[in-house]
Amino acid sequence: MDATLLLENAHLRMRVDPQGGALKQLFSLAAQRPVLYESAEPAALFPMLPLANRVAENRFWLQGREIVLPQSPVDADFYLHGDGWLKHWQVVEQTASGCELQLRSQHSCGFDYLARLRYQLQDNALHATLQLTHCGAVPMLYGLGFHPWFYFDERSRVQFSASGYWPEGEQHLPQGWQPQLPDAADFSHPQYGRDEWLNVCYSGWSGRAQIFHDVMSITLLAQTPWLMLFRMSGQSFLCLEPQSHPVNAHRQQGQPGLVLLQQGDETRFGMTILVNTSSDPC
Repeated sequence: MDATLLLENAHLRMRVDPQGGALKQLFSLAAQRPVLYESAEPAALFPMLPLANRVAENRFWLQGREIVLPQSPVDADFYLHGDGWLKHWQVVEQTASGCELQLRSQHSCGFDYLARLRYQLQDNALHATLQLTHCGAVPMLYGLGFHPWFYFDERSRVQFSASGYWPEGEQHLPQGWQPQLPDAADFSHPQYGRDEWLNVCYSGWSGRAQIFHDVMSITLLAQTPWLMLFRMSGQSFLCLEPQSHPVNAHRQQGQPGLVLLQQGDETRFGMTILVNTSSDPC
């Protein structure tokens, strides 16, 4: 039995799956085109919490304590993207064009949280919002993000600005930060790029990225300076992942972007996807 929620307005249709708090579909009714890559596994869009991406050696130090992260059922080495995308969320509210989901999660390492996730269609936009409250007695570090898989083929173009990036190293972890972007990773002007593997984190992102198709343009908005980009050769998708912190922030000096929450404290993260039915990448 299909447990997904089918929600729509005059412009957009989406299917929300409580399993993983994910979107299985975001479709433009005006353009009659998919906005997100519907063949993505496990979903076309999912939340990242209580952290995004990977932490080296799957451990970090906090206030003199070594925090050993949980084992992931999908990755042998890392607590990849946390656990929110792997667990079943409870539907607490549903309307014709939006819903709110809730997740309670607890781990012995110190993650102990209540999360609320809202997806709302408003005119030609999808608004996605995460709210996380720390429930544990011992303070803990948290990070949030979203992982959309945008439909992207050889006729598509993407554009965004950034001040630099971390090239990918061993185990998909970042190497040293670089202020110069190579052509294949520089999207300051609209381009398709190269049909090859690219898995990097940008800093100094303006909070705005655009994807251009022949009859449709998409604008991604988020208030964060960090954006992850992932693509694979021969695949019709491009992941643009706004995150509250860079990859491996737990092991970086100052743990940038992460927030230390006391019991009862909360943190929020939001993302908007705007869909227009005209495209002009030039």
